Amino acid sequence: ASSFARMFLQVCLYFYCKCLWRCLKFVVRKLTGRCELQRICYNTKPGAARTMKIEASLKGSKSKRLQTSVSVHPDAIEKTIDDIMELKRINPDINPQLGVSLQACLLQIVGYRNLIAEVEKLRREPYDSENPQHEEMLLKLWKCLKPNSPLKARISKQWCEIGFQGDDPKTDFRGMGLLGLYNLVYFAEWDTEIAQQVLSDSLQPKYSQYSKAEWEKKKFDKAIGYSFAIVGINITDLAYNLLVSGALKTHFYNVAPEAPTLTHFQQTFCYLMHEFHKFWIEEDPLDIMEFNRVREKFHRRILKQLQNPEMALCPHFAASESLINM
Repeated sequence: ASSFARMFLQVCLYFYCKCLWRCLKFVVRKLTGRCELQRICYNTKPGAARTMKIEASLKGSKSKRLQTSVSVHPDAIEKTIDDIMELKRINPDINPQLGVSLQACLLQIVGYRNLIAEVEKLRREPYDSENPQHEEMLLKLWKCLKPNSPLKARISKQWCEIGFQGDDPKTDFRGMGLLGLYNLVYFAEWDTEIAQQVLSDSLQPKYSQYSKAEWEKKKFDKAIGYSFAIVGINITDLAYNLLVSGALKTHFYNVAPEAPTLTHFQQTFCYLMHEFHKFWIEEDPLDIMEFNRVREKFHRRILKQLQNPEMALCPHFAASESLINM
């Protein structure tokens, strides 16, 4: 009985708050002469803070037309903006900037949904050794990471040198499908110097044949001892979960002036790989058996950073000032 009463009270409180909120919005509109979308666009600077408020406002609207506006096709965004302006009785000639701001927000919102679909498609596509494009990408990964060491055979123990578990890497892509390969190739091709350095560091066993004193004397402070490719696939999984959970909205809405793309996702992966590499060194784990603990701690750190609406994980990928100030 007490649990039923508690549940009934929670339901009543929910509807009371919902009605109170709608009444409050109505009063504020009458006092300011502006609807909630106008207030958000005029009072919140461009970026994640504005786009996330617009997204919440549209989703929480009692109008089905507004609720569905966050999932329209990109080509239908302009018409959707016209519909919103008409529904809210906003004169576009008097409020020209509002349409521009709403369009920028909707491009980001719709783009994020489409990016999830694109990433999911890659994740679900298995590596096929009979597919020439898949094989070409795999060989490109080797050439980017080991340009001075020719691969002697497609099936070879050499793959262990870049962190795969066996002599045929295709078995390691099962968890993340082609997405894992796409990310590793992007990192190796576009951030080559850092990728090669991370690989080199990862191959350093902890203290190895040196004593601790000799190790410190030689400044081998980047001793890691992990499998580069396997960790890359694991960090792909982390990036994928951040994307699907919506945690990356903060970052993407701050760095992509329009729709976030697969390239934005891959750039974020590069950032996560580099940051995890540094984090692993800071944590100084005893061995690879501590990987899951370190990964979870790293995951929590990134999630905490992404709670800040001003956060951009890799600011050097941010849009130009002219676009941000639109």
